[in-house]
Amino acid sequence: MKNRTAAWLIWVKNMAEKADIRRQVLAARGALSSAERERAGILLTERILGHQWFYRSDNLLGFASCGSEIDTGEILKEALRMGKRVYLPKVIEKPETKKMVFLRIGSPDELLPGYRGIPEPGAGAEAFEYREEEAENVLMLMPGVVFDGFRNRIGYGAGFYDSYLADKPALQLRTIAVGFRCQLVDEIPFEEHDIRPYQVICV
Repeated sequence: MKNRTAAWLIWVKNMAEKADIRRQVLAARGALSSAERERAGILLTERILGHQWFYRSDNLLGFASCGSEIDTGEILKEALRMGKRVYLPKVIEKPETKKMVFLRIGSPDELLPGYRGIPEPGAGAEAFEYREEEAENVLMLMPGVVFDGFRNRIGYGAGFYDSYLADKPALQLRTIAVGFRCQLVDEIPFEEHDIRPYQVICV
């Protein structure tokens, strides 16, 4: 009973710390100037398009930027221009559950406001099917709020990416979390169910 209580108290403390860090970093990200955003978007595009994992991938699991997130628009457009299969997340809401899936797009113009106003593919689009033998041909770009030097990540609190990646071998699916430099901190709380991205790129 004592061990269970201690574990619960640690969990509560970690949640409080994460919430506080999330608020601070969201405020810093929201305060970036348009010039800083534009410069970072260009740098990120250069880093990803020049990355060997992008070059070698046939499938890109990306995300459409929303709010103050770093701009991924040019990355998605270039991937489509190169003939890669591009999939973006869509949240499927049921009465008691929410699940994230990746659906294929042919153009960013197809996206519609979805979960919490985030641009998403239409419901009838082709779904990405993970196959372990083809995992090396897939690159996933992950959004997030806070990252640290140990590749820990704090998202928006719903746990969609942790749930999606939970049953996929960490060293098979190549994942890169991306953001602004102000989103990178020294260290953040880490829990067993948290899944680290393979790389973190903050510009």
